[in-house]
Amino acid sequence: MMNEDKRPIVIGVTGGSGSGKTTVSKAIYENLRGQSIQIINQDTYYNDQADMTMEERKAVNYDHPLAFDTALLIEQLDALRHNQAVEMPVYDYKEYTRSQTTVHVEPQDVIILEGILILDDERLRDLMDIKVYVDADDDIRILRRIQRDMQERGRSLESIISQYLKTVKPMYHQFIEPTKRYADIIVPEGGENHVAIDILTTKVRDVLAKRGHLTAD
Repeated sequence: MMNEDKRPIVIGVTGGSGSGKTTVSKAIYENLRGQSIQIINQDTYYNDQADMTMEERKAVNYDHPLAFDTALLIEQLDALRHNQAVEMPVYDYKEYTRSQTTVHVEPQDVIILEGILILDDERLRDLMDIKVYVDADDDIRILRRIQRDMQERGRSLESIISQYLKTVKPMYHQFIEPTKRYADIIVPEGGENHVAIDILTTKVRDVLAKRGHLTAD
């Protein structure tokens, strides 16, 4: 039987693509620097598509729940919660499939799980202690997505806009936005909402202290 007081704290941070959830996650991470903490991105758990052609891979709806290997994410997150190390997959955005390499991840006292659909599956929600939804207007999100995908993922402007109109926006309203009702905290304005981030950090520190994990600054 796992000692609940020694169990890692799992914080789920979700929201639409470009909402600022990565900024919020990194801000919490920075505020808790010095603690035992890690960020896990749901995008790491996109399905392995090595058996598909490049054309088929590009046609996949990456904003649909079925695009993710949720079973593996649940299995590995649960292992980390039980203080067991895992071999986390690596996703290659340019090849649209999982890399051949993995990353060895040791359990930490705080786990921040970030992703667009982490609140969609009840089994995954049940593994979280704090559930956060980061909210932002559609126009802000598409501008941020364009900037990110061109700079970090080597995508063309045409492909980004096409994907946004075809799948990203409709999937946001069908699958992502409805998960807002499962959130414990809704953060408008993303990473610019310093008050919300400070409140979240204080809550996490409080839980860490109660579980005897808090490290003095």
